[in-house]
Formats: sequence, C-alpha cells, structure tokens
Amino acid sequence: MAVTPTDITLNQRSEELIINWSDGRTCSYPLGPLRLACPCVECRGGHDRMGREHDPKSLSDLIPLTHVTTERVELVGNYALQFFWSDGHNTGIYTWDYLYRLCPAEDETNA
Repeated sequence: MAVTPTDITLNQRSEELIINWSDGRTCSYPLGPLRLACPCVECRGGHDRMGREHDPKSLSDLIPLTHVTTERVELVGNYALQFFWSDGHNTGIYTWDYLYRLCPAEDETNA
C-alpha cells in the first residue's frame, strides 16, 4: 500500500509545506528548495532527461538564488500537488511518491 498524505498545510509565514503521511511521518519542506526540486520537463532540462533519477539527495543541498514563495497549492487528482510559484512557474506536478522521497531528514528540519 502506498503512503499518502493525511494532512497538508501550506505555512506562508514560515515558508514551508507540512505534510503528515499515512505512515505517521511528518515532513516540513522549505519552499525555496522545493521550487528548485520542480520535476517538470522545463526545470529538468528537456524531454531527454525525463524519467531519469533526478531527485536531490537533500532539499538542504538546494539553495535558492532568489526568494520565491508559493501563491497557492492545488491537489492534482488524488496523487499529487501543483504549486503556483511567485516567479510565475506552475507546470511541475509533485507526486506523493516524489514528495515523500524529498522529505528532509529530521536533523535538517530542526537545524
């Protein structure tokens, strides 16, 4: 059985997305690095790079060059989220599996 979100909170004040997962795990994603982890074809560098493993090892490795926030987040069916970023980008679909794999380690979120 796949792990799915039980609660999703976009906290604009702390600039993070918080997801409680069905396996009891809670993940806090910083928005700037999450924007840089966008899985869309444009951000991944073209169709020839799609389907390859491209997950960052850690969101803390992704340091945004500019300050980007999210204007809103929408559910895509029952399998993903779509972000509408302040830089105008909105084509990335972040699946539950992708977001779960991107979950920052607890020591990163408490640093």
